[in-house]
Order: sequence, then structure tokens, then C-alpha cells
Amino acid sequence: MEIVINPRNQENKLHGIISSGHDYFEGVVTSLRSKLVEFTKTTKKIGEDDPRRIVHSMKVGLALTLVSFLYYFRPLYDGFGQAGMWAILTVVVVFEFTVGGTLSKSLNRSCATLLAGALGIGAEYLANLCGDSTGQPLILAFLVFVLATTATFTRFHPSVKRKCDYGVLIFILTFTLVAVSGFRVSQILQLAHQRLATIFIGGATCMMISIFVCPVWAGQDLHHLIVTNLEKLALYLEGFGGEVFDSPVDNKDKSCLQGCESVLDSKTTEESLANFAWWEPGHGGFRFNHPWKQYLKIGAFACECARHIKALHGYAINSKRKAASEIFKKLQKSCTTMSSESAKALQDLASAIKILKCPSSSSIQTHVKNSKFAADEFKSILKNIPPPQQNLQEIMQLLVVASVLIDIIKCVERISESVHELSKRAGFQEQTPQGNESC
Repeated sequence: MEIVINPRNQENKLHGIISSGHDYFEGVVTSLRSKLVEFTKTTKKIGEDDPRRIVHSMKVGLALTLVSFLYYFRPLYDGFGQAGMWAILTVVVVFEFTVGGTLSKSLNRSCATLLAGALGIGAEYLANLCGDSTGQPLILAFLVFVLATTATFTRFHPSVKRKCDYGVLIFILTFTLVAVSGFRVSQILQLAHQRLATIFIGGATCMMISIFVCPVWAGQDLHHLIVTNLEKLALYLEGFGGEVFDSPVDNKDKSCLQGCESVLDSKTTEESLANFAWWEPGHGGFRFNHPWKQYLKIGAFACECARHIKALHGYAINSKRKAASEIFKKLQKSCTTMSSESAKALQDLASAIKILKCPSSSSIQTHVKNSKFAADEFKSILKNIPPPQQNLQEIMQLLVVASVLIDIIKCVERISESVHELSKRAGFQEQTPQGNESC
């Protein structure tokens, strides 16, 4: 039986395959183009949000370029040899965004390398006393086990983990490398000297560039972060009464609430910045022993206040939908006063920290007293005016709102006490025209 193939059908199939391939290729190109545009926009936004990131990238490039000369120039290469690679590795792993982060890692790495190198050489000397090839590896293995176990266990200690965790890690690594490599390398002292020198060179290069070329101080960032968090809390509380009770939720409400939520998410950042700030020398208005831990105390109270505000927002949204009675309006006024006076106190505290001045005790105490007076007024109105049955639900909602506001007032008091303690320990100046009296 003869099979007849239609040339037109074959041509149509070929055209369909070519057309589908062309469509697929266009889809891939379009997808790549959209991803490239999105990547470009994200990169631009990262640079615009904090231009210091661009400068930091250039600083890292400069540091790597400088330590690369250990390889480029023959006299330097003859002096350090292949150990020059350790300077490059040091720059890559220790150069952080902030000065404190760079100093922390550089000093940890240098001290840990020096100590581990000395102990490693001592371990080699002790192992060589055995004389035979059987006892040396056993002694070295035993010493590696003991020191690595002990050093690893110390990393669980809170103070070590917070300040020296990276140094302990480098200590374990360096001691093990020196102890193991020294068993096969005859010139262990020369090798240790070269590696230690290049690590010092890499660390010193990072520290010098980080401090003297557009420095980014962790302490200054922590200072500004605490001020910003207090201002965010004050901004929400300032507009709480009118915007929450009298009008529907708008974009401003949402942005203020998002600001409070960002305060809740800043705890980890605060702890990291405080740890790095501890390593930094005196800079700006901050002396060497500036009480950075006190900022964490203020931040903890601010975080607690933000949690109350988040709960307050939910209760207030439910309350304003049924705000109609006269009793509700009287109680609402007291809630608004509590909120606005707390906001003024927080704003004064944030301003005092911002300019490194002692907060005005009289002004802040006045705002706190006004808040407490409004709370007492709320309780008095609630006692003297028996609520009708139909108003019971809305008044109960306001009662919850007032209860949360009272908790916020307590947080504001604790924040005020912490700020006053900070001003005394940091030696802030009095807010006087002369500005020559200390707290």
C-alpha cells in the first residue's frame, strides 16, 4: 500500500514549530528583561536608602587593592611569599560596615592568631621532646582535642559569645592549622611569622580605612535609632485621639502603625550596634566609655511601649465604629489627653537624647502628671455616671483602651528614668543658654 505525503502539511508543521520556538524565545527575552529592570530598581533603591553602602563598597575595594601589593611588588613578595594571601583573606572577612564591627573582628582575629600561633609553636616544641615519630602525633592530637574542646565550650558563655565569639573561632582554626602543619613543615617559626605579619597588615589596613575614610560609627547609628524609635511612638500617640476615634483609618494611621511595628523589629539591630559601639574609640559627642548598654535599656522600654500601642490600635478601631453616646465622648476626651501628653513627654525625651542634653525634668514631669490626671478623671467619670445598658459595650471598649493607655504612661515613666540615667552617666549638658553645667 503506497503512502502519500502531502508537502503542504509538512510545510505547515515546520512553520508551526518555528513559530512556537520564536514565541518561546520572545517569552524568555521578555522575562529576562523584566528581571533585569527589577534588579536595577532594587539596586538603585538600596543605594538611595543609604548612600554609605556605596562608599563602604569602595572602601573594601580600596583595602583589597592595597594589600594586593604584597603580591604585585617583588620585594614585598620575597619577604612574605604565599603568606600574602592571608592579608587578602583577612580584609575579606573582617571589613564590616561600621567602624565598631571592623575593629571587633580585626582585633579578635589578630589577638586570636597571635595567641593560637604561640600555643601552636609551644605544642610543636612539646611534641618534639618525645623524640620519636610515634609519640609526636599522639601528643599533638591530644593538645588539639583539649584546646579545641575548651575553646568551643567558652563560646557558650554570654560575654564571650557577645564580644569574642569570632576571636575564639579563629583561635581554634589557627591553633589547629599550626599544630597540624607544623608536623610536616620544618620551618614552622618562619611560617608562623609570615602568616601573623600578613594578618596584622590586613587588619591594620581595614582599621585605618574604616576609621579615617568616611567612617560609619555604630554608636552614632544606635543613638539615632533610639531617637527615631521614640519619635515614632510619639507620632502615633500624638494623633491617636482625633484620627482613631473621629475618622476612618487612612494612610497616615497605617504609616504611624508601621513605624511602631518597626520599633518592635529593631531589638536585634540595637543589640548588634551596642556590641560594635563598645569597641569604638570616642567620636563626635561620645566619649570612650559612653554607656551604650543604657541605650538597650531605653530600647527595651520603647519596645514594650510599642507592643501596647499595637494592642491599643486594635481596640480603638473597634471602639470608634460605635462612638455615639455622650458618655463615650467624655471618656474619649480623657483618653485623648492621656495619649497626647504621653506623646509630648516622649518627644521631649527624644529631642534631649538627639542633642546630647539633659532632658527638662519639669516639662516631662508636667506631661506625665497631666497624663495621670486624665487617667484619674477617666476613672471618676466612670464611677459617677452609671452607663445605660445600651452603652455598656462601647464603654467597656473604652475601658480597655484607657487601661492600655495607663500601661503606656508607665512605660513613658520608665523611659524617662532611663533617659535621665543615661544623661548622668554620659555627662550630657544642661539645656541652658550657657550650656556649661553638667547633669
